[in-house]
Amino acid sequence: QVQLVESGGGLVQPGGSLRLTCAASGFTFSSYGMGWFRQGPGKEREFVAAIRWSGDITYYAYSVKGRFTISRDNAKNTVYLQMNSLKPEDTALYYCARDLLRRRQGGALREADFGSWGQGTQVTVSS
Repeated sequence: QVQLVESGGGLVQPGGSLRLTCAASGFTFSSYGMGWFRQGPGKEREFVAAIRWSGDITYYAYSVKGRFTISRDNAKNTVYLQMNSLKPEDTALYYCARDLLRRRQGGALREADFGSWGQGTQVTVSS
């Protein structure tokens, strides 16, 4: 079955960096788009970034564009989220997710586009 395991979260000071990792198994990783979502305290889960199955197109929420970078390594069945210039408002539980559709032609950006989720990794940005 599909398994997504996030890691790399932690406590970091404002302006710092973290790299989140999502290890995937149970499916043909190279055929599916992947995404990162987050849910902050008292907030609904929101889209952060996504990468197409082919790896050639990436998508970002406006709030993280220019600071976060999503990438994938199909040989390792892993997707990453490099987070730089972190702000207190980036504090959230970060989830990795797999696209519902195999080799989707367009972009998967909505929560409803994703069908499998990890357990999440906590990121706290605080001085």
